[in-house]
Amino acid sequence: MRAAVLPAALAASLVLVPLPAAYAAGPAAAVPPAPTEAGPLRIHDIQGTTRTSPQAGKPVTGVPGTVTGVRAYGSAKGFWMQDPNPDADPATSEGIFVYTGAAPTVRVGDSVLVSGKVTEYYPNYGGGSQSVTELTGPAVTVLSSGNPLPAPVVVDTRNIPGTYTPLAGPDGTIDQVRLNPEKYALDFYESLEGMLVQVRDARVVQATDKYNELWVAADRQDQRSKRGGVLYESYREPNVGRLMVQQQAPASQQPFPVANVGDELTGATTGPLDYNQFGGYTLVAGSVGALRDNHLQREVTAQATDRELTVATYNVENLAATNPDAKFAALAQGVVTNLRSPDIVALEEIQDDNGSKNDGTVGASRTIARFVDAVKAAGGPAYEWRSIDPQDGKDGGEPGGNIRQVFLFNPQRVSFTDIPGGTATTAVAVTGTGAATALTASPGRIEPTDEAWTDSRKPLVGQFTFRGRTVFVIANHFNSKGGDQGIDSRFQAPTRSSEVQRIKQATVEQAFVGKLLAADQEARIVAVGDYNDYQFSPALAALTKGGVLRDLVNELPETEQYSYVYQGNSQVLDHILVSPELGYAKYDVVHINAEFAQQASDHDPQVVRLKP
Repeated sequence: MRAAVLPAALAASLVLVPLPAAYAAGPAAAVPPAPTEAGPLRIHDIQGTTRTSPQAGKPVTGVPGTVTGVRAYGSAKGFWMQDPNPDADPATSEGIFVYTGAAPTVRVGDSVLVSGKVTEYYPNYGGGSQSVTELTGPAVTVLSSGNPLPAPVVVDTRNIPGTYTPLAGPDGTIDQVRLNPEKYALDFYESLEGMLVQVRDARVVQATDKYNELWVAADRQDQRSKRGGVLYESYREPNVGRLMVQQQAPASQQPFPVANVGDELTGATTGPLDYNQFGGYTLVAGSVGALRDNHLQREVTAQATDRELTVATYNVENLAATNPDAKFAALAQGVVTNLRSPDIVALEEIQDDNGSKNDGTVGASRTIARFVDAVKAAGGPAYEWRSIDPQDGKDGGEPGGNIRQVFLFNPQRVSFTDIPGGTATTAVAVTGTGAATALTASPGRIEPTDEAWTDSRKPLVGQFTFRGRTVFVIANHFNSKGGDQGIDSRFQAPTRSSEVQRIKQATVEQAFVGKLLAADQEARIVAVGDYNDYQFSPALAALTKGGVLRDLVNELPETEQYSYVYQGNSQVLDHILVSPELGYAKYDVVHINAEFAQQASDHDPQVVRLKP
């Protein structure tokens, strides 16, 4: 599941300083008289030297500026203007957004006077977003048209600081901390809020999405992935040069480049610097550089030998029987061609048979049958499958979807040991010792009534046999990062509230793995799935505690350690872990989705070749 990823085009709540208020489509205040002369304040006086304006909540009159950008579609209609006569303080922005609520009548190049109310707009106040200083309920006078625009600030390695964020103030936020744009990247961007900025020859680090957004690397010193992205390697060192790029005009009027990771926007991409809930600091481009195709190819994993057991994991992004044939075909092609038809495939995010319709349906046999048929149509094996239906509405995910994990297996290569007794609420246990170690239910669920799994997917465990040896496979989908504060939050350090539950989940699963190893120290265990957390996270540390499992992503070259791309960061959410007995483990993250504008899923699948 995607971790709190939503389109920037969606509206959020409007919050005014000092108190939150509901977002209103109309002006925030009564429209003042049209200004006839410049007032006492300039844009830099309104923006001030901190993130929130010293004039917040107050009316201002006759603020002069030149219109540098117009947004006439979406929920946040308005225009940007910039003072062509800046002050000498690098901390004070010379640009500001004027929220009109309706399509603005001004044009780029107009010299204007604006009266209105100074407002701090928090795209997601409760989620910790920073604010955007705006003028609302405006009265606008156009003095002249066709004026030259201020020169854009070129944002690149030369001026982006290497340190991401300042320390918080006494209130736990950076709202009132004086900006130091030469030392901190977040301060640097804030000091340019609303101003014209430019990136040149910018490498794409997150592909174009369906909302016509992409991400670029403005700083060439951020840690580069093997295929052109930027790697998220620790909480301590966020990549400083990531910027979202949108465009001012809708795609119907001005085509937006369809780019993959590693492509390049050559020349100049220029526009005002905005801030939004889903992308943080965003260059809203009036002009976009030309696309240079890097010809990124979808990977194909190495062919396994006959003696190698192959186990894969694939988050298929809310797959339901109601989805179009094209989605099933694309996912199946990935399994057959790119993963080379693994012996065992653990699928995450298989929805019930009517998808998000919330009517009590929990069975998913139609969804799975369509997937199995699509694999056969793509030239793959006749997979058999095992799963356990969840209780209705108890496992989180899209309401009504009842997502769950499912085992597919090739009966020509492996056998599944069916042991009755596994239900949505029955905890699987371990029985026997040594070579006779077995599950009490197969498939079974690990401690499904434990509070760790509240509103989250319960681990599915199955007992398989390959060439006479027992292999235990655990399919996982830990709770998502929804509700966490972003790395660009006004709260520093940001709170990762969802992490608490994942640590509990990891602790429960680690204890179960410990029971298997206590019964048989040579037990062959493979734990796979979407853990919704990083290889360096406390949750993965809890899961691998005591050496019961080793996380194979750490054995890849550093530049290949990612399975997902979020806010321009190539990062790890999916993992394959193995017990000590499985020393031979050839592991591969197969990059076929996350870096591409055309995706069958938002996750890349993974596969491991084992010799049990």
